Amino acid sequence: MDTQLQDGFGRTIDYLRLSVTDRCDFRCVYCMAEDMTFLPRQQVLALEELERVARIFVGLGVKKIRLTGGEPLVRKGIVGLCERIAGLSGLRELVMTSNGSQLGKLARPLAKAGLKRLNISLDSLDPERFRAITRTGDLRQVLAGIDAAREAGFERIKLNCVVMKGRNADEVPALVDYAVANGLDISFIEEMPLGAVGRDRGESFCSSDEVRALIAERHALIDSAEQSGGPARYVRLLEHPQTRVGFISPHSHNFCATCNRLRLTVEGRLLLCLGHENSIDLRGLLRRHPTSDTPIIDAIHGALQRKPLRHEFSAAGEVQVLRFMNASGG
Repeated sequence: MDTQLQDGFGRTIDYLRLSVTDRCDFRCVYCMAEDMTFLPRQQVLALEELERVARIFVGLGVKKIRLTGGEPLVRKGIVGLCERIAGLSGLRELVMTSNGSQLGKLARPLAKAGLKRLNISLDSLDPERFRAITRTGDLRQVLAGIDAAREAGFERIKLNCVVMKGRNADEVPALVDYAVANGLDISFIEEMPLGAVGRDRGESFCSSDEVRALIAERHALIDSAEQSGGPARYVRLLEHPQTRVGFISPHSHNFCATCNRLRLTVEGRLLLCLGHENSIDLRGLLRRHPTSDTPIIDAIHGALQRKPLRHEFSAAGEVQVLRFMNASGG
Protein backbone atom coordinates (compact mmCIF):
# COMPACT_ATOMS: atom_id res chain seq x y z
CA MET A 1 0.00 0.00 0.00
CA ASP A 2 1.15 3.55 -0.71
CA THR A 3 1.84 5.94 2.16
CA GLN A 4 -1.36 6.70 4.09
CA LEU A 5 -2.87 10.08 3.34
CA GLN A 6 -2.18 12.85 5.84
CA ASP A 7 -2.66 16.57 5.47
CA GLY A 8 -0.34 19.33 6.63
CA PHE A 9 -2.00 19.39 10.07
CA GLY A 10 -1.52 15.67 10.71
CA ARG A 11 -5.13 14.68 10.02
CA THR A 12 -5.49 11.23 8.44
CA ILE A 13 -7.70 11.11 5.34
CA ASP A 14 -9.61 7.84 5.02
CA TYR A 15 -12.95 8.97 3.56
CA LEU A 16 -13.66 10.02 -0.04
CA ARG A 17 -16.92 11.55 -1.24
CA LEU A 18 -17.05 10.69 -4.93
CA SER A 19 -19.56 12.54 -7.10
CA VAL A 20 -20.84 10.52 -10.05
CA THR A 21 -23.01 13.26 -11.62
CA ASP A 22 -23.94 16.91 -11.21
CA ARG A 23 -27.43 16.18 -12.57
CA CYS A 24 -30.51 15.67 -10.45
CA ASP A 25 -34.22 15.13 -10.98
CA PHE A 26 -34.93 17.57 -8.10
CA ARG A 27 -34.06 21.28 -7.80
CA CYS A 28 -33.87 21.64 -4.01
CA VAL A 29 -33.87 25.25 -2.86
CA TYR A 30 -30.75 24.84 -0.68
CA CYS A 31 -28.77 22.97 -3.34
CA MET A 32 -29.20 24.70 -6.69
CA ALA A 33 -30.97 27.38 -8.65
CA GLU A 34 -34.28 26.65 -10.34
CA ASP A 35 -32.77 26.95 -13.82
CA MET A 36 -29.53 24.99 -13.95
CA THR A 37 -26.95 24.38 -16.67
CA PHE A 38 -25.24 21.03 -16.25
CA LEU A 39 -21.83 19.91 -17.42
CA PRO A 40 -21.37 18.64 -21.00
CA ARG A 41 -20.57 14.95 -21.28
CA GLN A 42 -16.89 15.41 -22.20
CA GLN A 43 -16.24 17.30 -18.95
CA VAL A 44 -17.68 14.50 -16.80
CA LEU A 45 -15.53 11.64 -15.57
CA ALA A 46 -16.32 8.35 -17.30
CA LEU A 47 -17.39 5.39 -15.17
CA GLU A 48 -13.98 3.83 -15.80
CA GLU A 49 -12.29 7.00 -14.55
CA LEU A 50 -14.46 7.06 -11.42
CA GLU A 51 -13.55 3.43 -10.75
CA ARG A 52 -9.85 4.21 -11.28
CA VAL A 53 -10.02 7.11 -8.82
CA ALA A 54 -11.69 4.86 -6.25
CA ARG A 55 -8.98 2.22 -6.71
CA ILE A 56 -6.20 4.79 -6.31
CA PHE A 57 -7.67 6.23 -3.11
CA VAL A 58 -8.32 2.81 -1.58
CA GLY A 59 -4.67 2.02 -2.31
CA LEU A 60 -3.80 5.18 -0.35
CA GLY A 61 -5.67 4.00 2.73
CA VAL A 62 -9.21 5.27 2.13
CA LYS A 63 -11.63 2.95 3.95
CA LYS A 64 -14.96 4.59 3.16
CA ILE A 65 -16.31 5.91 -0.14
CA ARG A 66 -19.60 7.75 -0.41
CA LEU A 67 -21.15 8.09 -3.86
CA THR A 68 -22.89 11.44 -4.26
CA GLY A 69 -24.18 13.84 -6.88
CA GLY A 70 -26.40 15.59 -7.89
CA GLU A 71 -28.49 12.47 -7.65
CA PRO A 72 -26.21 9.45 -8.16
CA LEU A 73 -29.06 7.18 -9.23
CA VAL A 74 -29.72 9.16 -12.41
CA ARG A 75 -26.25 8.16 -13.68
CA LYS A 76 -26.53 5.32 -16.18
CA GLY A 77 -24.47 2.30 -15.08
CA ILE A 78 -24.50 3.24 -11.39
CA VAL A 79 -25.29 -0.28 -10.13
CA GLY A 80 -22.35 -1.80 -12.01
CA LEU A 81 -20.05 0.97 -10.74
CA CYS A 82 -21.17 0.20 -7.18
CA GLU A 83 -20.40 -3.47 -7.64
CA ARG A 84 -16.89 -2.79 -8.95
CA ILE A 85 -16.00 -0.27 -6.25
CA ALA A 86 -17.49 -2.39 -3.47
CA GLY A 87 -15.20 -5.23 -4.60
CA LEU A 88 -11.99 -3.23 -4.10
CA SER A 89 -9.68 -4.95 -1.61
CA GLY A 90 -9.12 -2.75 1.43
CA LEU A 91 -12.37 -0.77 1.21
CA ARG A 92 -14.36 -1.13 4.43
CA GLU A 93 -17.66 0.22 3.15
CA LEU A 94 -19.32 1.79 0.13
CA VAL A 95 -22.23 4.09 0.97
CA MET A 96 -24.43 6.53 -0.94
CA THR A 97 -26.49 9.69 -0.51
CA SER A 98 -29.70 9.78 -2.58
CA ASN A 99 -32.89 11.79 -2.85
CA GLY A 100 -34.82 8.51 -2.87
CA SER A 101 -36.71 9.07 -6.11
CA GLN A 102 -35.21 6.07 -7.91
CA LEU A 103 -34.99 3.65 -4.99
CA GLY A 104 -38.28 1.93 -5.79
CA LYS A 105 -36.55 0.18 -8.68
CA LEU A 106 -32.88 0.35 -7.63
CA ALA A 107 -32.76 -0.32 -3.86
CA ARG A 108 -32.52 -4.09 -4.13
CA PRO A 109 -29.93 -4.11 -7.00
CA LEU A 110 -27.80 -1.61 -5.05
CA ALA A 111 -27.85 -3.72 -1.90
CA LYS A 112 -26.96 -6.80 -3.95
CA ALA A 113 -24.09 -4.86 -5.58
CA GLY A 114 -22.46 -4.29 -2.18
CA LEU A 115 -23.71 -0.87 -1.10
CA LYS A 116 -23.68 -1.05 2.71
CA ARG A 117 -25.48 2.06 3.96
CA LEU A 118 -27.79 4.65 2.46
CA ASN A 119 -28.54 8.28 3.34
CA ILE A 120 -31.85 9.53 1.95
CA SER A 121 -32.83 13.19 1.87
CA LEU A 122 -36.24 13.93 3.39
CA ASP A 123 -36.98 17.57 4.24
CA SER A 124 -40.74 17.42 4.76
CA LEU A 125 -43.60 14.98 5.28
CA ASP A 126 -46.12 17.38 3.76
CA PRO A 127 -46.56 16.80 -0.01
CA GLU A 128 -47.01 20.48 -0.84
CA ARG A 129 -44.07 21.59 1.26
CA PHE A 130 -41.96 18.78 -0.15
CA ARG A 131 -42.76 19.96 -3.67
CA ALA A 132 -41.94 23.56 -2.72
CA ILE A 133 -38.55 22.63 -1.23
CA THR A 134 -37.54 20.23 -4.02
CA ARG A 135 -39.36 22.22 -6.74
CA THR A 136 -40.01 18.99 -8.70
CA GLY A 137 -40.14 16.14 -6.18
CA ASP A 138 -43.04 13.76 -5.44
CA LEU A 139 -43.17 12.87 -1.71
CA ARG A 140 -45.13 9.64 -2.35
CA GLN A 141 -42.39 8.42 -4.70
CA VAL A 142 -39.68 9.15 -2.13
CA LEU A 143 -41.57 7.49 0.73
CA ALA A 144 -42.07 4.42 -1.48
CA GLY A 145 -38.33 4.49 -2.19
CA ILE A 146 -37.60 4.57 1.54
CA ASP A 147 -39.87 1.55 2.02
CA ALA A 148 -38.06 -0.26 -0.80
CA ALA A 149 -34.71 0.51 0.81
CA ARG A 150 -35.92 -0.82 4.17
CA GLU A 151 -36.92 -4.07 2.49
CA ALA A 152 -33.66 -4.39 0.53
CA GLY A 153 -31.51 -5.20 3.54
CA PHE A 154 -29.02 -2.32 3.88
CA GLU A 155 -26.99 -2.37 7.10
CA ARG A 156 -28.29 1.09 8.04
CA ILE A 157 -30.50 3.75 6.49
CA LYS A 158 -30.33 7.36 7.61
CA LEU A 159 -32.56 10.27 6.69
CA ASN A 160 -30.99 13.69 6.03
CA CYS A 161 -32.97 16.87 6.65
CA VAL A 162 -31.74 20.38 5.91
CA VAL A 163 -33.59 22.54 8.44
CA MET A 164 -34.84 25.98 7.40
CA LYS A 165 -36.99 28.39 9.40
CA GLY A 166 -40.19 29.27 7.61
CA ARG A 167 -40.02 26.12 5.50
CA ASN A 168 -39.70 22.97 7.60
CA ALA A 169 -38.26 23.70 11.07
CA ASP A 170 -41.66 23.08 12.65
CA GLU A 171 -41.63 19.54 11.22
CA VAL A 172 -38.55 18.43 13.16
CA PRO A 173 -40.57 16.47 15.79
CA ALA A 174 -42.69 14.79 13.11
CA LEU A 175 -39.59 13.78 11.14
CA VAL A 176 -38.08 12.25 14.29
CA ASP A 177 -41.31 10.34 14.89
CA TYR A 178 -41.25 9.07 11.29
CA ALA A 179 -37.65 7.86 11.73
CA VAL A 180 -38.55 6.06 14.97
CA ALA A 181 -41.65 4.44 13.47
CA ASN A 182 -39.66 3.11 10.52
CA GLY A 183 -36.50 2.01 12.36
CA LEU A 184 -34.31 4.66 10.72
CA ASP A 185 -31.64 7.09 11.86
CA ILE A 186 -31.97 10.80 11.06
CA SER A 187 -29.57 13.72 10.83
CA PHE A 188 -30.47 17.41 10.83
CA ILE A 189 -28.18 19.67 8.81
CA GLU A 190 -27.48 23.38 8.99
CA GLU A 191 -27.74 24.93 5.54
CA MET A 192 -24.40 25.70 3.89
CA PRO A 193 -23.76 28.93 1.91
CA LEU A 194 -22.84 27.32 -1.42
CA GLY A 195 -24.05 28.91 -4.65
CA ALA A 196 -26.50 31.76 -5.28
CA VAL A 197 -29.86 30.00 -4.93
CA GLY A 198 -32.03 33.10 -5.33
CA ARG A 199 -32.96 33.80 -1.69
CA ASP A 200 -31.47 35.06 1.57
CA ARG A 201 -30.22 32.05 3.50
CA GLY A 202 -29.69 34.09 6.66
CA GLU A 203 -33.43 34.59 7.13
CA SER A 204 -34.06 30.83 7.23
CA PHE A 205 -30.96 29.69 9.14
CA CYS A 206 -31.77 27.26 11.95
CA SER A 207 -28.94 26.14 14.22
CA SER A 208 -28.42 22.61 15.46
CA ASP A 209 -28.93 23.83 19.04
CA GLU A 210 -32.38 25.10 18.08
CA VAL A 211 -33.21 21.79 16.41
CA ARG A 212 -32.01 19.86 19.43
CA ALA A 213 -34.22 22.00 21.68
CA LEU A 214 -37.25 21.20 19.50
CA ILE A 215 -36.57 17.47 19.84
CA ALA A 216 -35.90 17.74 23.58
CA GLU A 217 -39.41 19.12 24.09
CA ARG A 218 -40.72 15.67 23.13
CA HIS A 219 -37.89 13.24 23.92
CA ALA A 220 -35.26 12.69 26.58
CA LEU A 221 -31.89 12.77 24.78
CA ILE A 222 -28.74 10.84 25.63
CA ASP A 223 -25.46 12.17 24.23
CA SER A 224 -23.51 9.56 22.31
CA ALA A 225 -19.80 9.40 21.44
CA GLU A 226 -20.40 7.08 18.49
CA GLN A 227 -19.17 8.02 15.04
CA SER A 228 -20.34 7.10 11.55
CA GLY A 229 -17.15 8.25 9.84
CA GLY A 230 -18.52 11.67 8.97
CA PRO A 231 -19.13 15.03 10.70
CA ALA A 232 -22.38 14.23 12.55
CA ARG A 233 -22.65 14.41 16.34
CA TYR A 234 -25.19 11.90 17.65
CA VAL A 235 -27.71 11.53 20.42
CA ARG A 236 -30.01 8.63 21.24
CA LEU A 237 -33.64 8.87 22.33
CA LEU A 238 -34.15 7.44 25.82
CA GLU A 239 -37.47 5.81 24.89
CA HIS A 240 -36.30 4.66 21.43
CA PRO A 241 -32.56 3.88 21.73
CA GLN A 242 -32.47 2.10 18.38
CA THR A 243 -32.77 5.45 16.58
CA ARG A 244 -29.74 7.72 16.27
CA VAL A 245 -30.37 11.43 15.84
CA GLY A 246 -27.46 13.33 14.32
CA PHE A 247 -26.57 17.00 14.00
CA ILE A 248 -24.32 18.28 11.22
CA SER A 249 -23.33 21.80 12.21
CA PRO A 250 -20.89 23.52 9.83
CA HIS A 251 -21.78 26.91 11.35
CA SER A 252 -22.42 26.45 15.05
CA HIS A 253 -20.22 23.47 15.96
CA ASN A 254 -17.31 23.48 13.55
CA PHE A 255 -16.07 19.92 12.92
CA CYS A 256 -12.89 20.75 10.98
CA ALA A 257 -10.45 19.61 13.68
CA THR A 258 -11.37 15.99 12.99
CA CYS A 259 -11.85 16.31 9.22
CA ASN A 260 -10.97 13.02 7.50
CA ARG A 261 -12.57 13.76 4.11
CA LEU A 262 -11.88 14.79 0.55
CA ARG A 263 -14.42 15.36 -2.24
CA LEU A 264 -14.01 14.65 -5.92
CA THR A 265 -16.46 16.46 -8.19
CA VAL A 266 -17.76 14.66 -11.26
CA GLU A 267 -15.60 16.92 -13.44
CA GLY A 268 -12.54 15.64 -11.59
CA ARG A 269 -11.79 18.52 -9.21
CA LEU A 270 -10.37 17.25 -5.94
CA LEU A 271 -11.85 19.63 -3.37
CA LEU A 272 -9.62 19.93 -0.33
CA CYS A 273 -12.35 21.62 1.73
CA LEU A 274 -16.07 22.10 1.10
CA GLY A 275 -15.85 25.70 2.26
CA HIS A 276 -12.98 26.77 0.00
CA GLU A 277 -12.45 26.91 -3.74
CA ASN A 278 -8.91 25.47 -3.68
CA SER A 279 -8.70 22.22 -5.60
CA ILE A 280 -6.60 20.25 -8.06
CA ASP A 281 -7.54 18.95 -11.51
CA LEU A 282 -7.40 15.16 -11.32
CA ARG A 283 -9.31 14.78 -14.58
CA GLY A 284 -6.43 16.24 -16.55
CA LEU A 285 -3.94 13.96 -14.81
CA LEU A 286 -6.11 10.88 -15.33
CA ARG A 287 -6.37 11.58 -19.05
CA ARG A 288 -2.71 12.57 -19.52
CA HIS A 289 -1.50 9.46 -17.68
CA PRO A 290 -3.86 6.61 -18.63
CA THR A 291 -1.37 3.84 -17.76
CA SER A 292 0.46 5.23 -14.72
CA ASP A 293 -1.07 6.15 -11.37
CA THR A 294 2.15 7.64 -9.98
CA PRO A 295 1.55 11.24 -11.18
CA ILE A 296 -1.95 11.17 -9.72
CA ILE A 297 -0.73 9.81 -6.38
CA ASP A 298 2.05 12.42 -6.21
CA ALA A 299 -0.45 15.21 -6.96
CA ILE A 300 -2.81 13.99 -4.22
CA HIS A 301 -0.04 13.89 -1.62
CA GLY A 302 1.14 17.35 -2.64
CA ALA A 303 -2.35 18.83 -2.59
CA LEU A 304 -3.06 17.52 0.89
CA GLN A 305 -0.34 19.75 2.28
CA ARG A 306 -2.51 22.69 1.17
CA LYS A 307 -5.72 21.41 2.76
CA PRO A 308 -7.07 24.31 4.89
CA LEU A 309 -7.30 24.00 8.64
CA ARG A 310 -10.99 24.93 8.60
CA HIS A 311 -13.82 26.54 6.68
CA GLU A 312 -15.21 29.93 7.71
CA PHE A 313 -18.94 29.70 7.08
CA SER A 314 -21.13 32.55 8.30
CA ALA A 315 -24.73 32.12 9.36
CA ALA A 316 -25.55 35.56 7.93
CA GLY A 317 -26.56 34.00 4.62
CA GLU A 318 -24.08 35.51 2.17
CA VAL A 319 -22.74 33.26 -0.60
CA GLN A 320 -19.19 32.32 0.36
CA VAL A 321 -18.50 29.65 -2.27
CA LEU A 322 -19.82 30.19 -5.78
CA ARG A 323 -20.25 26.55 -6.82
CA PHE A 324 -23.59 24.92 -6.06
CA MET A 325 -23.90 21.94 -3.72
CA ASN A 326 -24.75 19.62 -6.63
CA ALA A 327 -21.40 20.58 -8.21
CA SER A 328 -19.56 19.97 -4.94
CA GLY A 329 -20.59 16.38 -4.46
CA GLY A 330 -23.66 16.14 -2.27
